[in-house]
This record gives sequence, structure tokens and C-alpha cells, in this order.
Amino acid sequence: MPAADEQHLLQEAKEGSRDAYRRLVERHMRQAYNVAYGFVHDRDSARDIVQDALVRAFVALPTFRGDAEFGTWLHRIVMNLSLNQVRSITAKARREVPITGATEPGHDHERERHSTEMQVHIERALHELPTLQRAVVTLRHIEGMSTKQVSAILRCSEGTVKTHLSRGLTKLRSKLAFLQEDVS
Repeated sequence: MPAADEQHLLQEAKEGSRDAYRRLVERHMRQAYNVAYGFVHDRDSARDIVQDALVRAFVALPTFRGDAEFGTWLHRIVMNLSLNQVRSITAKARREVPITGATEPGHDHERERHSTEMQVHIERALHELPTLQRAVVTLRHIEGMSTKQVSAILRCSEGTVKTHLSRGLTKLRSKLAFLQEDVS
């Protein structure tokens, strides 16, 4: 959507047009969901987070100054709600969930089990990163956002994004080094 068209819809929405707000939301909802899912890894929780974010954005719309694009602002709300949920879940369950696999014979079953185990290890390692590093890695590499987009969402410089990305990826490599040894 061209920036001018989005600005027009934004102005209409701020004036109370629910249709304009709906059209704005339709443009950004998929990516908002992907951001939430990238943090919580649960479809229902991601939907709840996005719904909460959309309600909060609608209520706060009259005070939205437009310093950032609507999508960036909405993704910031989604990210904050997602991080709050992750912190809450992490605080409740500070234990490791053991990985168990069936011992049935079969190459395909074994490969699928191994793939699932690797995914669990990667998700655990990602969730063990400090919050900002996890956010940057998720937004940049999982969601495919540019450094500039990530810096706008996190309200920090692109240099800060690059620093946290580098540190986060280094920690992930370290935490997951044992997986490389298993492959060798």
C-alpha cells in the first residue's frame, strides 16, 4: 500500500472509521501474527496476542502521533505483548522438558524424531537468549525483517540491532555446537 494511501486510511481511522481501521489491520495482520508466533510458538497464544494488540492499537489510535509507520507501531505492540507472555511462561516453568522419542525401527521415523529434537533444541536455545537478543534474532532471521525495520520496532539504532544480532547468533552457535558434533 502506498504511504500516502496508508496515511489517508490512518487519518480516517483516527477520525473513527472502523472500515479504515479494518483495512489497515488487514495489511499488517499476517506479519503481526508471524511476529507473535515467532516468540510464543503456539497458534492460539499468537492469535490472542494479536487480538489484544489490535484492541490496544484501536484504543490508542487517537493518540498515535505517526512518528513511525502504523505497521511498525502495531508490530511493536505485538512484540511487547509477546515478550510479556514469554517472560510469564518462563517464570512459571524454569525447568527443562526432557526429550523422549519412540524407539520404533524405521529410517523415516528416526529422521523425523531427530528433526523434531533439533527443533526443540533450537527453540530452547533461542528462548535462553537475553530478551533483546532473542527479539532481534527472531525479527531479523525468522521474520526476515531488515535491520532498519527491526531498529524501528525496537526503537534503537541499527548499530545496536547489529550488535545484539551478532551476540545472539554467537550465543546460539555456542549453545547448539553439540548438534554439529552429533552430525559429524
